[in-house]
Amino acid sequence: SPRARAHPYPPFPLDPRDQPGKNPKPTMSTEPEVVHSGGCHCRRVRWQVEAPASVVAWICNCSDCSMRGNTHFVVPKDKFALQAGAGDFLTTYTFGTHTAKHTFCKVCGITSFYIPRSNPDGVAVTAACVGAGTLAHVEYRKADGRNWEQWIEASGISEFSKPKAAE
Repeated sequence: SPRARAHPYPPFPLDPRDQPGKNPKPTMSTEPEVVHSGGCHCRRVRWQVEAPASVVAWICNCSDCSMRGNTHFVVPKDKFALQAGAGDFLTTYTFGTHTAKHTFCKVCGITSFYIPRSNPDGVAVTAACVGAGTLAHVEYRKADGRNWEQWIEASGISEFSKPKAAE
């Protein structure tokens, strides 16, 4: 039988408590939000996103994310802004339930953001596509996309696309 291969990201060990179905509930950062800029490799797709300097990024093992090595953090849709003209260079791939909208650049092929199945009311931003200097810390958690139904409720990921309550 084929052996499962280890996910190549991140290039350092994960917290051993981080097991599928055992992710702690989300911790919404109380830090002020900063503006992160980023986009694809060829720079035709550019965007800005408001999020804390410390984020929780999800390493998903679904059939799509595991092949692409995608690791993403989730924000509410109203915190994400695509720069003018960038949409002309995007194309979208869907599969399965067609809830996730996997967008990528038509020129270089990079998925710098997409609409995730876990958070159709939000945007998943590829952590590696954020420009240098604004992400101070990334906490990596596993997303068990291969066992979606068993994982999603206990994961708490759906809370990441909800607006923060006023303090």
